Amino acid sequence: MIKDYFINKVENALLEAVKKGQLGQMSEYVKGSLIVEKPKNPDFGDFAVNVSSLARSAKIAPPMIANAIVENIEKDDNEYSVIGGFINFKAGKNLLIDVVEEIFKKHKEFGRPENIEKEKIILEYVSANPTGPFHIGHGRWAAMGSVLANLLKFYGHDVYQEFYINDAGSQIQKLGNSLAIRIRQELGEDVDFPTDEIERKNYYPGDYLIPVAKKYLETHKGLPDDVKELSDFAKFEMENLQKALLENFRVHFDNFYSELSLHKSGKVEECVNKLKASGKIYQKDGADWFKSSDYGDDQDRVIKKADGSNTYLTADIAYHIDKLERGFDRMINIWGADHHGYVARVKASIEALGYNPDKLEVLLGQLVNLVINGNEVRMGKRKNMVTLEDLIDEVGVDATRFWMSMRNIDTTLDFDIELAKTNSDENPVFYVQYAHARACSILRNAVEEKNDTESGNILQAPLSKAELNDLSENYKKENIIPTIDTARKLILKLEEFKSIIKMSAETRQVYTICRYVQELASEFHSFYNANRVISDDKTLMISRLALVLAVKQVLANAFAILGVSAPERM
Repeated sequence: MIKDYFINKVENALLEAVKKGQLGQMSEYVKGSLIVEKPKNPDFGDFAVNVSSLARSAKIAPPMIANAIVENIEKDDNEYSVIGGFINFKAGKNLLIDVVEEIFKKHKEFGRPENIEKEKIILEYVSANPTGPFHIGHGRWAAMGSVLANLLKFYGHDVYQEFYINDAGSQIQKLGNSLAIRIRQELGEDVDFPTDEIERKNYYPGDYLIPVAKKYLETHKGLPDDVKELSDFAKFEMENLQKALLENFRVHFDNFYSELSLHKSGKVEECVNKLKASGKIYQKDGADWFKSSDYGDDQDRVIKKADGSNTYLTADIAYHIDKLERGFDRMINIWGADHHGYVARVKASIEALGYNPDKLEVLLGQLVNLVINGNEVRMGKRKNMVTLEDLIDEVGVDATRFWMSMRNIDTTLDFDIELAKTNSDENPVFYVQYAHARACSILRNAVEEKNDTESGNILQAPLSKAELNDLSENYKKENIIPTIDTARKLILKLEEFKSIIKMSAETRQVYTICRYVQELASEFHSFYNANRVISDDKTLMISRLALVLAVKQVLANAFAILGVSAPERM
């Protein structure tokens, strides 16, 4: 990365200045103490380093420190300047040409770092009850989890995606009881769900069980004797509907892990017994309590109720231990913000059972608000467009995935439905996809104007094959990078993709990639508006087409991570 090149130059020169005695009383310097930043005024340069922090040990003024360092830098064709205690840097043509060359060389791999410490990661997200369709909150976790998985894989990690099916609680019996009412209605009985608010909570009165009841009656004459048969039937149908929607939403899970299977395996009781054997369980009021406060939780937690039934925490303890026993180096969960207090108790259980609690990372996400014509719509009050499937049908997969991913996970997302459907620059997903389509259009036009019929796939070879093969070589040899400022900014923005990938993967953020492609699209549109790409000046045309091709590639790389399509025409 250019900023790494810059800081390395500065720090090597700093060490040289120390060796020469040019930095006052400073006798040593530990690399990594200085930070690269972008100048507030872009006219000062591409990057800057503030050396004022060295003044205390050097006992001389920051400008003198900066000038001494710059004096020892091998400049090449780069520009260095000193303003106060800042060393400013402006990349020369060779570095900028190297960026485009690297994109040509790496193609789909551009942005992937080398020699990372690879981890085997299990990423768990969505994990909804199999009792109904996904709501739009599930859609946010699905989109963000999918993008995060793509990002971490691109970064170089081994990522395993898992959906934890909460199918062991009383909600499954409620599902069966609810289906029984829908079946009786289909059989012509005058029956409905209770109107009493408390009793109604024991059912799922949604219309989505009506087609399930119809399907059941296709192969059965009436109600079974045991409601469990209905519970199993409804659960199976709900799981299939959820899986089909996830597939349509481009969300892939390597495994759907049943909580019920966890109980049947005996792993839940095994974990409880281990905690008891280690003295981490005590009894109070007939219940079993886990001493989670010994490990940072704000209070102890019940893991087995007085009636002998387990709490939700009990199965979650066993589930996370099972993940570790499967050999994963790191566990990443995406949970709703209402699970904030749950994190400490799960980490406590992991530590109590002899594992490193830091292997668990939990990303807590805020809710989604639907906005229609500028007004926020309360999901619970709106009969239409409550489910994720409704939203996808309305705005499409690309828009839903992009919008769901474009805000930080800890920020409430306002999803503007009408804006997400518009073909305008104000719609961020249209804006970035249009940039890719425009790049493709320019490359097609270049081929058509040159009457090139031998270039094969024009999106991969906008010029003749020979010209494409020689493009990067000529680009460097002839030093033909456009000198117009929009080209410099565009190349620097392309190069920034590498640092965006690194930062996003390490901080587990995905909105930063959405923001980056918007900024790249903006720089590309500025470049296009300021430069005539296709012209009679072949050298200049090759130079500008090279940038167009590079933009197309980097946008495509980012879109692949975001899971949105890269249209060639719009």
